[in-house]
Amino acid sequence: MRHLPTAFRAVLAIVLLAGGIASAQTWPSKPVTLVVPWPAGGPSDTAARPLAKKLSEALGQTFIIDNRAGAGGNIGAAQVAKSTPDGHTLLVTSSAPIVINPSLYRNMPFDPAKDLAPITNLLRVPLVLVVHPSIGARTVKELLALIQSRPGGMTYASSGNGTPQHLTAELFKTHTKATLTHVPYKGSAPAIADLIGGHVPMMFDSTVAIMPHIKSGKAIPIAITSARRSPLLPGVPTFAESSLPALESYAWYGLFAPAGVPKATLMRINTEALKAMQQPEFQKVLADTGSDYVGDTAEHFSAFVAAEAVKWAAVVKESGATAD
Repeated sequence: MRHLPTAFRAVLAIVLLAGGIASAQTWPSKPVTLVVPWPAGGPSDTAARPLAKKLSEALGQTFIIDNRAGAGGNIGAAQVAKSTPDGHTLLVTSSAPIVINPSLYRNMPFDPAKDLAPITNLLRVPLVLVVHPSIGARTVKELLALIQSRPGGMTYASSGNGTPQHLTAELFKTHTKATLTHVPYKGSAPAIADLIGGHVPMMFDSTVAIMPHIKSGKAIPIAITSARRSPLLPGVPTFAESSLPALESYAWYGLFAPAGVPKATLMRINTEALKAMQQPEFQKVLADTGSDYVGDTAEHFSAFVAAEAVKWAAVVKESGATAD
């Protein structure tokens, strides 16, 4: 393009800009698929479903949830990364396939930093260490004593290799020297099902997923990974209060598009998503999950994602965790 006459380049730039604006104005021109790379019923669904409902109502197009679980979120995320970049296929996911898996998997089917465009954060919630009621432990100290007393230690469930739930448990293991064996599942829902069924004794999970089971008494909270106690669980101490300050950790869930979507369309999607997040139905999700409002510009969210990738790469290296 640099060899073209200046006047022609200017006209071409105007044409491309006009095309991008027109694309944004016509989006969505057909049903939009929100790919959730986890099983139905998990925390990503908790963010995706009210978002889809409000976007559909506001824009007059169908927004379809497509759960594509597997490979720690890589399968569904790769599907979006390789889709047509027109804004009609989007991704709602936890941080795992975006900022953790590139350090955990030797062979990634896509490059999150190059193949996906961040749009906005949707939720940011702490994790809770919970145990099955039959365990008997009610504090970190009691749990560690129980683990130490068992030959071979104890197993723990997670929502999948490379998830914040998995790596937070690995941090717990590193800092306490506890003997723990990882049992990964394809999402929070099946992991929790085995926890409350008594098949696995303990796990870390987000307040999004685990709160109903804490309220029912089927899961006993031991400690929470936030810097301060959660208003949802005022009686549950932080890990800092339990002499483990290094275990401050959060699960976040974001909205992404395939790289190459015109900037004007990305801005339109961002604007409409933030409007949906301000609606009472989504605000209730924030309150119910203990999340602050985290709607953001695409630029700020991109910077946040880049910083998270650096942070979790260090955690993966320190823990020695691998997925393949």
